[in-house]
Amino acid sequence: MKLSTLWLTVILLWILQPAQAAVVLIYHHIAEDTPRVSSTTEDEFRQHLTYLQENDFEVIGLDTLLQQLQQGKAVADNAVVITFDDGYENNFTTAHPILMEFGFPYTIFISPGDIDNRTGPVMSWPQIKQMSDDGVLVANHAMYHEKMAQPNPNESEQEWLARMKDTIVTAEQRIKEETGQSHQWLAYPYGEFSPALESLVKELGFIGIGQQSGAVGPTTKLTRLPRFPAAGRFADMTDLSQKLRTLPFSIIQHVDANPMVHSENNPPVLTLKVEVEDFRPAQLRCYAGMEVIEPDWLDDQTFQAQASKAVNQGRSRYNCTAPSISKRGYFYWYSQPWLYGRSSD
Repeated sequence: MKLSTLWLTVILLWILQPAQAAVVLIYHHIAEDTPRVSSTTEDEFRQHLTYLQENDFEVIGLDTLLQQLQQGKAVADNAVVITFDDGYENNFTTAHPILMEFGFPYTIFISPGDIDNRTGPVMSWPQIKQMSDDGVLVANHAMYHEKMAQPNPNESEQEWLARMKDTIVTAEQRIKEETGQSHQWLAYPYGEFSPALESLVKELGFIGIGQQSGAVGPTTKLTRLPRFPAAGRFADMTDLSQKLRTLPFSIIQHVDANPMVHSENNPPVLTLKVEVEDFRPAQLRCYAGMEVIEPDWLDDQTFQAQASKAVNQGRSRYNCTAPSISKRGYFYWYSQPWLYGRSSD
């Protein structure tokens, strides 16, 4: 083998090493006859799991990851966590046998009220109990999958917070009654949350889990844990393989990262104070849809990003990335969710 070829091989192997960070994946449907935006086909799902297996990623339970974060332990260099939201029946009939075949742990987030009422194509309690008995972690997705980030019209903040506390606590009780499990993890329906809701979640002793993308590390806020979607156009293996090789920014302070947007602060401003050791500030870019935002560095560690146009009604995001210096082919990634007005489902 020529020296140049040998070096190329070494470099490629280095680039293709799993990232030194945890990545949490979120799935909904594993099916071909459900909405594409929230669906991963069985073939795609098998491809994802095979890729994880063949590239030596360590698929761990969400409980293991959260315990490492809470105890200040090092996160496994190549950790991946698999989660499902909403409790669709195809999780039991299609996804569960495949995951059992691979021997991968995973978590399902369910809304017990929807299971009780059989709202939509959801699993039954006997199916969920079978999965629980098989070792699947079952956790809280609010009682009725309701929007949680802000009060309803004509509802006071006190009434809203009391209602949110009730939906969280009641859902947790129902899950414990049916499965014996109670982890105190809440996956926000639609990925929507607000500072007041985060405070309530923390007050109740829960961990809050979102749907904004990004890797997980020691400075990740445990009231807004990010997850990468793996459905629809994000199910493509080329896209997913890059997401699996992302790193979390080491965030010193979320200076201004309130997801709630109002007319007077639209377009919203994101301000983060981060450790700048393994990326070049000049290479940091943020994105608002197709718009590229060059951040304004306020000091050596603090940057500010603001789109040129107001965000639309409903949910949107800024995604901020920067290439790693020490690990070629890897990108630091942070996603800031925004909620302007009220979103549609």
